[in-house]
Amino acid sequence: MNTENTAKKDERNLYLNNEDLDVAIQKYLSQLSFEKNELQSHVLPVIESQGWISKEAVFAKISSPYYNASAMDGICVDAMEMIGVDERHPKTLMKQKDFNFVDTGDVITDPFNAVVMIEDVTVKDDEQISINTPVALWQHVRPIGEDIVAGELIIPAYHQIRPIDMGALLAGGITEIAVIAKPKIGIIPTGSELVEAGDAMSEGKIIDSNTHMFAGLVKEYLGEPRRYPTVKDDYALIKEAITKAVAENDMVLISAGSSAGAEDYTRNLIAELGEVVVHGVAIKPGKPVVLGIVAGKPVIGIPGYPVSAYVVFENFVKPVIHAYNHQILSEGVSIKAVLSKRLMSSLKHLEFVRMKCGRVNDTFVATPLDRGAGVTMSLVNADGILKIPKNVEGYEAGELVEIILMRSQEEIENTLVTIGSHDVLIDIMANIIHKNREMISLSSAHVGSLGGIMAIKKGECHLAPIHLLDEETGIYNLAYLHRYLAQDAVVLIKGVKRTQGMMVPKGNPKNINNINDLIREDVRFVNRQRGSGTRVLLDYLLKKNNLDSRQILGYTREMNTHMMVASAVKSGSGDVGIGVLSAAAMMELDFIPIGDEEYDFVVKRENLADPRIQLFIQILKSAEFKEALIQLKGYGFENPGEIIEP
Repeated sequence: MNTENTAKKDERNLYLNNEDLDVAIQKYLSQLSFEKNELQSHVLPVIESQGWISKEAVFAKISSPYYNASAMDGICVDAMEMIGVDERHPKTLMKQKDFNFVDTGDVITDPFNAVVMIEDVTVKDDEQISINTPVALWQHVRPIGEDIVAGELIIPAYHQIRPIDMGALLAGGITEIAVIAKPKIGIIPTGSELVEAGDAMSEGKIIDSNTHMFAGLVKEYLGEPRRYPTVKDDYALIKEAITKAVAENDMVLISAGSSAGAEDYTRNLIAELGEVVVHGVAIKPGKPVVLGIVAGKPVIGIPGYPVSAYVVFENFVKPVIHAYNHQILSEGVSIKAVLSKRLMSSLKHLEFVRMKCGRVNDTFVATPLDRGAGVTMSLVNADGILKIPKNVEGYEAGELVEIILMRSQEEIENTLVTIGSHDVLIDIMANIIHKNREMISLSSAHVGSLGGIMAIKKGECHLAPIHLLDEETGIYNLAYLHRYLAQDAVVLIKGVKRTQGMMVPKGNPKNINNINDLIREDVRFVNRQRGSGTRVLLDYLLKKNNLDSRQILGYTREMNTHMMVASAVKSGSGDVGIGVLSAAAMMELDFIPIGDEEYDFVVKRENLADPRIQLFIQILKSAEFKEALIQLKGYGFENPGEIIEP
């Protein structure tokens, strides 16, 4: 038995600190040296230098233009001989003696020192022309060095070379340039549970996506990634991998194993091989980051949850790469936006919250996405990040907050914002808009039908998808507009009919047949969140059948989308959930229909002419959209896109 490994495995890292972010990164950078990387430079042809960092200042070898050049098509003349020429005193000139024809870019040599545009020239014959406009000395002549003068600075040291810089370098006679070698960054995935994408999956296994994300980010921030094979949770094996990576790279990233678990070895190994500068930072997600130095090189232990991993990379790895490349780190473009819902936070951490954003009328609106550290899609769908400072409890709905953008402001301004009920058709709509290369994009937040109505009332979205059944009339949606939006000028855009029902595993092993089966002791239920149309429907059916929700095992277990409910049933963590047929079909579940409902869209009348909403209506009526929903199953179409006055 490996006694060293056993001893290490039995220890737990109960010494996580709680350093503030700014203190931690400054403390770390102050102990790193980046001077030696200047020796690791090489010379590249200018035409291959895009994206590299210049090692030193570069000065022009030649002037551009290299000679006095005509800036126009016309004739070159001696301006001193043209004194007095005007409309009342035209002058006839002889070819070669008094002028020559020139094109843009032609050399201007003595005795000529000015150019007259061809449109100001009257041709008399093959040898003679006439002009009747005044001529100034050196008019329409590009002098030597007008663009670049020999000896002039073209780019400074530590400048990231752009295509326009390449053009200037070449124009200044520079064909080769010394650049700083990109830092080589070793990436070590650790964890006995990891498998590669495409490998056979089984319970307990996780696809390693983090280290591929790291490799992409390293390239984006001007490093050269080297991803190593996955190392199992074995102290000696991880130690060997770190030692090898440190010897072969300028910096090493260790994925997972940075926390306080029995098999989290990163902290101990860095301490054994070098020095731990910081272990634990007051940020959320990403607290258990390890900032270490081994053989004078930065070695960083990164948590395994995807969002934690991204936050740690952006806040610690990125600054180190920038420091290595002598680049100034900027936080990026930010906007002020109105928060659409209350957002609470711990007082102990600086929290990074992923946000969806859009501009409604003249106001930017931001809606928080799922805050779980393992929710990769919250990064994919995020338009920006809201930082909630340490010692701040959070923000109330309606507060103005600062969002650091992850997309361009132009994209945000051209986004159609939908907040309300979830359906996969919203994703289909977004894909059609993107596929057709429209300048408009679609952003959706799933807060339930009632949440969507409130978002419309507060001016926080353009459209609110809803499907709310009125118990008294049995009519969908209109009664709720009268109830909640009577004072607001709104209309209803007709959407689709869709089939709601109970989703159960293939073969229906619990033999669930109707709503009464939900109160059985052997049935585990998966519910939708309060305020959703599906939750309203469920409560209506329970009341109609005289059933007590307290008897339902799992009634308080809430999911924000139909697909999340379907996934819970598919995974076996629930026996039944209520949702739409399309979600059941996508997850290959059996389906017990309850009835059809109307899924429509609320919009303020004043916004109806907005090009984004008009495009939405156009696609809603299109054959392409209809065909996509037919493929999903469970949808009906009765005048989609029709405008209904409540």
